[in-house]
Amino acid sequence: MEADGFVSRRMSVETTSVDGGLTGAAAGTDIRWLGDRFLDATGGFVGGLSPSRMGAEQDFAPVLHRPPPETCAPVEPEIDYEGLPQGAATSTHMLAGAVAGIMEHCLMYPIDCVKTRMQSLQPEPGARYRNVMDALRQIVRTEGVWRPIRGVNVMAMGAVPAHSLYFACYEKIKFSLSDAIHPGANSHFANGVAGCMATLLHDAVMNPAEVVKQRMQMYNSPYRGALDCVCALVRSEGPAAFYRSYTTQLTMNVPFQALHFMTYEYLQELLNPHRHYNPSSHVVAGALAGALAASATTPLDVCKTLLNTQEARAIHVVHAQASGAGGVGAAAATATGSRHISGLGAAFRTVYRMGGMPAFFKGVQARVIYQMPSTAISWSVYEFFKYIITKRQHEKRLRGDRDGDK
Repeated sequence: MEADGFVSRRMSVETTSVDGGLTGAAAGTDIRWLGDRFLDATGGFVGGLSPSRMGAEQDFAPVLHRPPPETCAPVEPEIDYEGLPQGAATSTHMLAGAVAGIMEHCLMYPIDCVKTRMQSLQPEPGARYRNVMDALRQIVRTEGVWRPIRGVNVMAMGAVPAHSLYFACYEKIKFSLSDAIHPGANSHFANGVAGCMATLLHDAVMNPAEVVKQRMQMYNSPYRGALDCVCALVRSEGPAAFYRSYTTQLTMNVPFQALHFMTYEYLQELLNPHRHYNPSSHVVAGALAGALAASATTPLDVCKTLLNTQEARAIHVVHAQASGAGGVGAAAATATGSRHISGLGAAFRTVYRMGGMPAFFKGVQARVIYQMPSTAISWSVYEFFKYIITKRQHEKRLRGDRDGDK
């Protein structure tokens, strides 16, 4: 039926592209044609014929009726906890580092006590142990259940500032050097240099606490507490006693931390290439890095322990051997030399004289057992708190941006 130019027919229309087809009409919809326009059954305009092609192809004009676009919730950018908000990075690293330092030293302190005992060059008869577990059992049985953690308060007090500076310095130098050497990429050289520089600050703060801690960890330690130990050291040996092992500590910790950080970052590239927050990768990488660095630097740790503790029996044997050797030089050295061992060279000679090459690896088992979980705890706690703090800062910044847009 045709009336007033209208042609009504049932059409089966396929959805076509905007290049020249009719869309929006389902198959079987009643379509009416008025001139060069199409209307649906309700009178709504659907489309039309392209005027320039009326005589040739009956091409359909672009559709005006289009389904409303889907409303998508705004996607928040993924939090990159490696890239911290500007102005808050240093405080975040310092806070996370302080918590990591306390957890590391406090949780593993009993094993650290055993390590100090097992590195003794001339142990007392009551302080001779077969292994780490035997040492712990004997210490608890003969000296009390709290003896393995005696002096832990000193380490906790020292760990807060030391580890805050340590991680903040490491992160700052690492990112600065990495951007200068390989922009946007990780640099093992930058990691090693950052670890070495961070160690200078860490050991400057931590060395006095290490001296007091190891004096209190020794068998039959005469000190009632940390304050009594500090006062006794100042009276008998002077303030220099707190830094007698500083150069040795640096000589040990600089290669230790360089190897430690380079190994950790390398393992992170293998286990966690996208550098997302991944607790298992932080634990595994931290433990393996700590074990490798600890075993490689054990000889220096033995010398450091000797310088910190100034083991009386070892000093007595050294002076007795020097006196028995005879000669003006030996007598002069015994007479004029102090009753203390100072310097890395003197420590090396003493250790070798007391036990030969095997003496340099005394306590290596305890050191590795201590460092593996210690570094795993340190890295996992540090990365966790860095992630949490960064996430909260990120969310706070997004809320501020939304409020500003309103």
